Amino acid sequence: MKPIIFAAAAATAATLAAAPAFAQGLNPVTGYGNLGVAHVDAGSQNFTTLGGRLGARFGNYFGAEAEGAFGVGSDKETIAGIPYESKLSHSVAAYGVGFIPLSPQLDLFVRAGYGNTKTKVSTPTASASGGGDSWNFGGGAQYFFNGANGVRLDYTREEFTHSPDHANVWGASYVRKF
Repeated sequence: MKPIIFAAAAATAATLAAAPAFAQGLNPVTGYGNLGVAHVDAGSQNFTTLGGRLGARFGNYFGAEAEGAFGVGSDKETIAGIPYESKLSHSVAAYGVGFIPLSPQLDLFVRAGYGNTKTKVSTPTASASGGGDSWNFGGGAQYFFNGANGVRLDYTREEFTHSPDHANVWGASYVRKF
């Protein structure tokens, strides 16, 4: 699985390197931003995040975006009779994006990139922080009500490096083109 992820990331990077030159003759570069909420399913831990993205679209089919999020609330569990609380402190990532325009209002997209996530676990007597880097990939759809405002639904799989851990992230956000 790791070689496939690496190959997809390498192909995305190569495409993004060529995209600005290719897109200059076709369509202008446009920007967009997102604000939204996501559910993070990390196996034994579940988190809710608030986050945002800034992106650039090079013509109709290629783009790049950066995202950041922070956790809201916490996941409370008990192990061997000891209560603990876990919280997602923050996550950041950068992606290459491929768009498939289905109409002027509707796009499908896929994305692949690299990210970093930090978490904190606390018990009544101690706390610890941790986190890791991840290769991320996923996709979704966005629909625009008018020329600039829309909604986006997406899924991202985070495969953590040097670990068998992973997370499934389901998000919904407001999109604004500028």
